[in-house]
Amino acid sequence: MDSILCQTHITRGTTSTFKTIVNGLNALSGVGILSTPYAVAAGGWLSLILLVIIAIAAFYSGLLIKKCMEVDSNIKTYPDIGERAFGSKGRLVISIFMYTELYLVATGFLILEGDNLENLFPNVELEMAGFHIGARQKFVIIVALIILPTIWLDNLSVLSYVSASGVIASAIILCSIFWAGAFDGIGFHEKGKLLNWDGIPTAVSLYAFCYCAHPVFPTLYTSMKNKHQFSNVLLVCFVACTISYASMAVIGYSMFGSAVESHVTLNLPTTKLSSRLAIYTALVNPISKYALMITPIVNVTRNWFPWYCDKKPFNIFISTALLMSTVIVALAFPFFGFLMSLVGAFLSVTASILLPCLCYLKISGTYRTLGFEVAVIGGILVLGVVVVIFGTHTALLRILGHSDH
Repeated sequence: MDSILCQTHITRGTTSTFKTIVNGLNALSGVGILSTPYAVAAGGWLSLILLVIIAIAAFYSGLLIKKCMEVDSNIKTYPDIGERAFGSKGRLVISIFMYTELYLVATGFLILEGDNLENLFPNVELEMAGFHIGARQKFVIIVALIILPTIWLDNLSVLSYVSASGVIASAIILCSIFWAGAFDGIGFHEKGKLLNWDGIPTAVSLYAFCYCAHPVFPTLYTSMKNKHQFSNVLLVCFVACTISYASMAVIGYSMFGSAVESHVTLNLPTTKLSSRLAIYTALVNPISKYALMITPIVNVTRNWFPWYCDKKPFNIFISTALLMSTVIVALAFPFFGFLMSLVGAFLSVTASILLPCLCYLKISGTYRTLGFEVAVIGGILVLGVVVVIFGTHTALLRILGHSDH
C-alpha cells in the first residue's frame, strides 16, 4: 500500500521479475508492521493463525486480479477491473474505497509521527493566543509543514525512489526492536494470553490492514516483462511479508505483553541507541511516503476542475487543502491503532479481498457453475463480510468510546 504510486517510476512492460518483487515487497511492507504486536495483544497468541488466514485470502485475491487482467489487455488499473466487471458503477465503487483508504493511511502517518515525536520529546508544549497546544498536536503540525513542499512537486520520480526504502526500513525496524529486547536489557519475558475472544475483531482488522496493497497489483502486473511470473512474485512477497509481520508480532508481544502500545515504537526506552534507530526509521519513512499517498487523490480532485487543472497555483491550493484536512482529522482522532483497525476492517478487506473476488466472478462468469473455485471464493467472501461487519463495529465503538474521554 505504501507504494501505491509505484507507477511513477515503473516503465510499462520492461520491469524484471526481481525488480517487481522489490516493488511488491515495498507495496506490502508498510506501517502495519508496527501494529502487529498490538494486534496479538488484542487477540492472544492464537490470533496469529488468523494472520496466516488473512494472508492466504489476500494472496488468492491477488491471483484473481491477475486473472481479471488476463481477460482484457485494456485493463491497466484497479478501477479498470471494476469497470470491466460492473461498468461505471464498478469503477466508482472501487475508486471510492481506494481513495478513502489512501486518505486515511496518509492521516495515520501524521498520527504516527506525532505520537513518536511526543515520545522522544514529551515536554515540548506551546501557549499561543490563549490556546494550549500539546506536544503531540504541535508535532503533527510541524511534520505537516515539513511534508508540505513534497506535495507541491509535479514530478514525483525522486519521491518514488525514496519510497522504495520501505523494504529496508521495515527490516531496520524489526532488527532494531529485536536488538532492544535481546541486548539492551528489555528481554522477552512476557508470556501473554493464548486467546482473547473480545479482541479478535481488532486483531483481524489490523492484520487485514497489513495486506492492503491490491490497488497497486495491476500496475506491477502491467509493468512486468515476464507476466507469467506474476503468481510467483506474489507468492514470494506474501510469504516474506507474513514472516516479517509475524516476527514483529512475536518479538513485540514477548517484550511488552498486554502493555504494548498501538505502535510498538512507543514502548521503546528512548535512551537506547537501538530504540532511537527504530523510532527515527519509523519517523522518516512516512514523511517520504506521504506525498505518494496523497497524489492520486490530488490528481482525481484536479480532474473535477478541468479548466483550472493545468494551473500551478490551483494545484498547490488543492494539495495544501488536502494536507490541511488530514492534519485536522489527525488532531481530532489521535488513535493510531483504532484508525488502522477501522481502515483494515472496512476499507482494506473490501478493496483487497471482497471486490477482487466479486469482480472475478462477474468477469469470468464462473459463478454460473458451482465448482471448487466458486466454493473457495464463496468461503473467502463469507470470511471478508464477517471481518467487515464485526471489525468495523468494534473499531467504531472504540473510537467513539475514546473520543468521549
